[in-house]
Amino acid sequence: MKIVVLGAGAWGTALAVSAARLSGADRNVSLWARDAAQVLEMQSGRENRRYLPGVVFPQSLNVEAVPLEAVSALVQQRLGQADLVIIGTPMAGLRGMLTGLRDHPGPVAWLCKGFEEPQGSQQPAGLLGHEIRADVAPSLKAGVLSGPSFAQEVALGQPTALVAASEHVSVRDALVAAFHGPALRVYANDDMVGVEVGGAVKNVLAIATGLCDGLKLGLNARAALITRGLAEMSRLGLALGARADTFMGLSGLGDLVLTATGDLSRNRRVGQLLAQGLTLREAVDSLGHVAEGVYSAQTVVQRARLLGVDMPISEAVVDLLDGRLLPLQALAVLMGRDPKQEAALTW
Repeated sequence: MKIVVLGAGAWGTALAVSAARLSGADRNVSLWARDAAQVLEMQSGRENRRYLPGVVFPQSLNVEAVPLEAVSALVQQRLGQADLVIIGTPMAGLRGMLTGLRDHPGPVAWLCKGFEEPQGSQQPAGLLGHEIRADVAPSLKAGVLSGPSFAQEVALGQPTALVAASEHVSVRDALVAAFHGPALRVYANDDMVGVEVGGAVKNVLAIATGLCDGLKLGLNARAALITRGLAEMSRLGLALGARADTFMGLSGLGDLVLTATGDLSRNRRVGQLLAQGLTLREAVDSLGHVAEGVYSAQTVVQRARLLGVDMPISEAVVDLLDGRLLPLQALAVLMGRDPKQEAALTW
């Protein structure tokens, strides 16, 4: 099986390492990156010191310097031979990558989570990955790999469970074949909408729980935010056509709990730093990595408003990030809602 991972960030690198560790004489895993200097360093040092220092690459993992913006020119030359192409870029790069891969004959999947920034005045709110695919590459057989996972733990071979979501059986099967192993378990799901909504919204909610933790409000408050955040996530997902049961699984509740409570969560860390009095710029700069919730919060709320979906926690996070609310004011909004009957689990 020939697997190509486009993008050598932490998550793309971790999955490439994980796939290369699996046995099989016919298995060929390549990690492509646009930064030639970074590639030379990875080839010589056999690790990604920039994003995953200390994780040694398997000898079978190939690392190549490729101008990812020219991926369309590579489809016929080299990517056409791949059994699976993985897009490991941030959400902002997904449209360009899918456009370049629109004629690829085999399965394609992306790792990024979130809503795309609106593309001009004709698009009032951001799109999810599957909607971008429908816009620029409707014939492409594609899917998303998501679920509760920190790149560092996957790269170290620690037990992890993921979800391979696609409307195409061939894509789900390819993702399972590529990554399912003793430590990394991959489960198939055909509810791509639900899986993508879970991945997008959980990052925003993690900022809220980080704020709660940073203000030292206790575990009761954190549990309340996670539970009501799950309700918000589910309401948006159902409005977009997802199934309710998806949000009780790995890509919903599982990913939310991990991102909202884990010490490796960059989004949670942003909330903690804001609670300590740092500005948003100071908080983001201190991370050294992208915190997707900072960039996707506004697009999540925009989409919810267009659909008439009530998302008070996400709204408060946007006001906090935009400077309209101070941390204690945001907390008052989050915890000061009028009493109402709790919705049933079906939301």
